[in-house]
Amino acid sequence: METVPHAVDPNRAAQHGSVVMRLLDEIFPLVEGVYVDLHKNPELSHAEQRTASVVAEWLNRTGYEVHKGIGGTGVVGILRNGPGPTVMLRADMDALPLEEKTGLPYASTAKAVDGEGVEVPVMHACGHDAHTACLVGVADLLSETREEWAGTVMIVAQPGEETLDGAQGMIDDGLFDRFGRPDVILGQHLGPQPAGLISHRAGIILGAANAYRVRIHGEGGHASQPHTTVDPVLIAANIVSRLQGVVSREISPSEMAVLTVGRIQAGTKANIIPDEAYLEISTRALNENVADQLEKAIERVVRAEAAASGAGREPEVERFQGSGVTHNDPTATADVAGAHLAYFGEEYVIHLPDPSPSTEDFCRFGLPDDPQPIPYVFWFVGATPHDVWESAPGDTPYEKMGNVPSNHSPFFSPAREPTLRAGLAALTVAALSYLGSDNKNPSRPNVAPVGPAFVGPDPTGVADPRATTGEGEQYTSVPEGTPGVPEPVETPSFSQEDPGPVENHAEPPSSAPVGPPVVAGSMEVPSYEDPLSGPQETPFPPEEPPSAPQVGSAPAAPTADPEPYTADNDAYDSAYLASSWPAPDEPFGESTRESDIRSVMGEQDQEIQDEWLDDKIDESTLSADMAAIMDEVGAPPAPPGPPATPPAGPAYGGPPPAGSAHDAPPPPGPEDDRPDARYRY
Repeated sequence: METVPHAVDPNRAAQHGSVVMRLLDEIFPLVEGVYVDLHKNPELSHAEQRTASVVAEWLNRTGYEVHKGIGGTGVVGILRNGPGPTVMLRADMDALPLEEKTGLPYASTAKAVDGEGVEVPVMHACGHDAHTACLVGVADLLSETREEWAGTVMIVAQPGEETLDGAQGMIDDGLFDRFGRPDVILGQHLGPQPAGLISHRAGIILGAANAYRVRIHGEGGHASQPHTTVDPVLIAANIVSRLQGVVSREISPSEMAVLTVGRIQAGTKANIIPDEAYLEISTRALNENVADQLEKAIERVVRAEAAASGAGREPEVERFQGSGVTHNDPTATADVAGAHLAYFGEEYVIHLPDPSPSTEDFCRFGLPDDPQPIPYVFWFVGATPHDVWESAPGDTPYEKMGNVPSNHSPFFSPAREPTLRAGLAALTVAALSYLGSDNKNPSRPNVAPVGPAFVGPDPTGVADPRATTGEGEQYTSVPEGTPGVPEPVETPSFSQEDPGPVENHAEPPSSAPVGPPVVAGSMEVPSYEDPLSGPQETPFPPEEPPSAPQVGSAPAAPTADPEPYTADNDAYDSAYLASSWPAPDEPFGESTRESDIRSVMGEQDQEIQDEWLDDKIDESTLSADMAAIMDEVGAPPAPPGPPATPPAGPAYGGPPPAGSAHDAPPPPGPEDDRPDARYRY
């Protein structure tokens, strides 16, 4: 990869997305079915055989060159469509050892044996089921609309994200050596924001995390004779207490750091002093140097406390899990965010003022240690049902996000339809922002390309996408009689029960239509056929079309004469703007502005940097990596003007929550007249 291809014009990408998304209503029941099926049948990290089979079967039937078993249970699908950039789309597949308490009709009751041989409940509490369902849905949409784009799509379904080693495992297994190095990598994650909201951030969006095992060696004995022992429990207790001062006394107050002892284990009986104690420690940071500082502090404290107590053996400290910061490429983020803004509208796309301390191993795909790392963009898709968001306590978004069921909660239950529709649209438009072309591709084949997916002979019958397959198995290609229109997989388990709304958990408010989307030009409910069990009715009863707005309609264009921008609808009251942003009248402090700005503008001429610094003297405390998308420097030029009409095509279902920024009319005048103009793209 010599150079990174620049994205097409955001409005052009949105127009491509509108054309592609017209097919969404046709495949949405199938995507929704895959989501519910995966939610009911979660699998732990590196045990995602069934999930991988569902992904591989869908990709194979949609015309992709499919490869399974990459890095364990990973799946790769390749679709070549003429000259152009290679765009990698990634989703993770694994679930968590957690008992689901959502009360959903499709809630997981699965159990599995973990790596320590203990049977545990399993739940998709982090949205990976939605990530995977959106990934295969986007793969289908792109395959069916190859005349709208040119280039190569690389679909990557990753195992082991929760253990932070799945991405590196796929790379070590030759992901890029075998299938080519992508020009840009795109990924998304469900978050606790209101359902359907797209959140971007250039630069650091997720923190670094490391996990450590500590084993303390003492000398056991009878509890009545402690003087004859070296008590490892006391050593462990001193370590826990001492570590609490590392962040408060060793890390700069300007840096974010977390150090948590999440597990401590020792002994078998009250009157026995054990020989050993065991701890597990987790650290988080937004800076690799701070992460290293925390690791050194753990080593120092553990060894010093053991020595102070007279332990006869050195303690063991092992880092067994870790990932660096997720650092979005500023230019690529501006490209993708611009395409999302053009498609969804500004009320549905925000930027995050602060990074999240949570961690992903998505960053490993960018090859951060390579002399030429691969640019990537990672964003959040809101998943909280609108009624749950509105009823959550709190006056600011951060307060509300702390009071709604979030990722890794046993009550985490995304609003199914608006979340899936937003995720499908966001990933599709992002891909088309690089794949989209002004010239239609005339070379679309009449029959979807097939080819060897896996080593081994073809099976005699159609593979069951819900069955676990072994190594070396090959799926059948496109069914006979359907040239050019591969039929995606539908999982019948979803149609056997009614995943109706559950109070305060899974669905948007009553004003948001549920059920199957209306097919353009028809009021009939779409039907589909399961290749395993024959024709099926859509799993939802038809509903009367809503009066306004229609499900799937693009956000409405601003009116010519908006209402005045009053204090009652000020952007700082919005449920979608972060409470940490200062109001317009509040002064900005001065601290690390100059070094931060230069880190973002590294390749710009010195004269331009100095001019930017002089013009932005009042914005010194803003995180520097946000500058790339808040300022004209380093970002793509603005389009000459908005399209005559908003882009067509469904975005997501359900109206926005009442009482939020969605209800506020746009302010008069140009963008620079808005009180919060400096914080917007």
